[in-house]
Amino acid sequence: MPTWGAVVWGVVASGVLAVVLLFFVLRVRGRGTLAAGAAAAMLGPLLWDLILRHTGGDFFVDAPGTVFPISFEDLGSGVFATAIAALLLGLGPLRAATGARAAWASLLCGIAALLVDIYLY
Repeated sequence: MPTWGAVVWGVVASGVLAVVLLFFVLRVRGRGTLAAGAAAAMLGPLLWDLILRHTGGDFFVDAPGTVFPISFEDLGSGVFATAIAALLLGLGPLRAATGARAAWASLLCGIAALLVDIYLY
């Protein structure tokens, strides 16, 4: 299990990367959308980590290889972040946007959490 310091670092880094991706890839400028995306990218990994800690889950086995050494723990962070982003963004600041825009924004939040989890902690 990662230390709490590593978890906090990863959660914050996920939120920052989500904002960067939303800003540069989708050209999101609304503060509410950026804040909701950051919150989702931070909540996903945090909640998944809390579940793993509570259940004693042992998903910290990386796939072989050095380019994309993903584990089930990493994947869970991305999935949780995507799901939370879909809810926060789709019911919040992007409720009037097209479904495709909300889906892409949610996916970017999940990708941010996944990449940080794989490569930074």
